[in-house]
Amino acid sequence: MAQQAVETSINTWGNGLALRLNKMIAKAAGISDGTHVRVIAQPGKIIVETIDRKPTLAEMLVSFDKKKHGGEVMAFAPIGKEIL
Repeated sequence: MAQQAVETSINTWGNGLALRLNKMIAKAAGISDGTHVRVIAQPGKIIVETIDRKPTLAEMLVSFDKKKHGGEVMAFAPIGKEIL
């Protein structure tokens, strides 16, 4: 994919500073809401790299939705000598 570039500004957000990424830049970088990144600061340069990491068990359990994933695990009756 071709390199994308836009001009923007750094703005105050609470007690810190923020950089807003538009959809084009986010898509070109392959990032979305919740993407984990590493930020590297160098004189006159800020590098943002995605981190390829799997969620922890605790993170998966926090995101578990009982309404969506709850209920009977097996949608059919036992076939053999299973103990349920």
